[in-house]
Amino acid sequence: MSPTFQDLTLPLPQAERMRMGMDVVDIRRISESIDKFGARFVQRLFSQGEISYAQSGEGQTAQRLAARFAAKEAAIKAFNLSEAGVDWRDIEVQKLPDGACRLALHGKAALRVEQLGVCAIALSLSHDGDYAAAVVTALMAPAAAQLSSS
Repeated sequence: MSPTFQDLTLPLPQAERMRMGMDVVDIRRISESIDKFGARFVQRLFSQGEISYAQSGEGQTAQRLAARFAAKEAAIKAFNLSEAGVDWRDIEVQKLPDGACRLALHGKAALRVEQLGVCAIALSLSHDGDYAAAVVTALMAPAAAQLSSS
């Protein structure tokens, strides 16, 4: 008899070592907010680095900001930050020289991730057509996972 999906599930302590969040954003809503509220909207949600990168591509500002907004929402879900009083700019997407993106956390977001014992974070962004999406995955150190399950 072949194994079922339930047979392949990780034991609870191993499963607690992984955290994940994902989000999808309608690019038109970001574009409409930029049109309606202008710089005030953009500066409230995004770091100067995120804004500079988004504006560097001809006609791609809304798509790039939407993907970054999705990343912020995905991070909030992955690290359970919804009640932590985190500033939107405490979660920052940084574009690396090789084209990849990484998540940089500041302030309360960085403190929460440290408390969780996160030792690695992966970020994936995408935008196509009317939508942008992001997935944030994180691995907690084994000692931190054991503490959280006690």
